Amino acid sequence: MTIQTAGQAGGSELDETALVAQAQQGGVEAFTELVNRYERNIYRLARHITQNTEDAEDVLQETFLRAYEHLGGFQGNSKFYTWLVRIAVNQSLMKLRKRKSDASVSLDDPYDSGEDSLPREIAVWEPNPEQTYSREEMRVILEKAVESLPPTFRMVFALRDIEELSIEETAAILNLSVPAVKSRLLRARLRLREKLTRYFKRKGDDFLGYM
Repeated sequence: MTIQTAGQAGGSELDETALVAQAQQGGVEAFTELVNRYERNIYRLARHITQNTEDAEDVLQETFLRAYEHLGGFQGNSKFYTWLVRIAVNQSLMKLRKRKSDASVSLDDPYDSGEDSLPREIAVWEPNPEQTYSREEMRVILEKAVESLPPTFRMVFALRDIEELSIEETAAILNLSVPAVKSRLLRARLRLREKLTRYFKRKGDDFLGYM
């Protein structure tokens, strides 16, 4: 069976549709191509949610196994990648519930949208972090900051700002309203900003101490 390339299919979106259609007809090569295309994204998402390398690897395997088993049920009402993300999120949440490692915020607790816990003041970053740290150092710093977020905020931030899904897609995957997603995303961004401000300020003070 021949797998259409992006050029042959007339664009990446159509190419994905063609690959899914071929996979649904039993094309193993087409499904393998879909795995190759999205496995890094799915692993990254699972790693952000579970905060555990082994769990993320399990989620990756389980996501594509379940996707293959239920491929016939995919109706094309959303992008195939969005469908995969929904499976990955569900598998990641199952890992979290089984592990019960994050007792600070329960995934099932009612969400408090009060404004009293929002950071009151955000300092200016001086010097510019991008001028002080390499791209790799910044990536590690940001990853640690994201992993420190409560699960309810971390999932929204990972889907919206890392995987770049739309607000509507994120809401559908997490079974939230659009306003709830926007609220959690804002609070996640503010918390990250506060954490990074403290980090860079502390590092700046450490640097000044050596002068």
